Amino acid sequence: MAAPLRIDVVYALPERCFRVTVELPAGATVADALAAADMPERVPGLVVDPARLAVFGNAATPQTPLHDGDRVEILRPLLADPKQARRKRAQTAAKLSRR
Repeated sequence: MAAPLRIDVVYALPERCFRVTVELPAGATVADALAAADMPERVPGLVVDPARLAVFGNAATPQTPLHDGDRVEILRPLLADPKQARRKRAQTAAKLSRR
């Protein structure tokens, strides 16, 4: 019989980080970890988007298998498109350098 998996499920806000450690049977998936952690109950207003999940920063789906010690991350939506933000900073820097 395989040893149980210890998985951390995390959701981070700018002012606070929520972390729950769950024990799951071997062969568990991201969906199993999310169900066991029940983060929407712990974080008011949280709606888990299956398209915004990761395991140690690597994109994951609810069907992604887990390994002992994995960290499942519930990602927040981006406030700004990184490409647009970088473009805006470059434009601002160019304007300042012309002065």
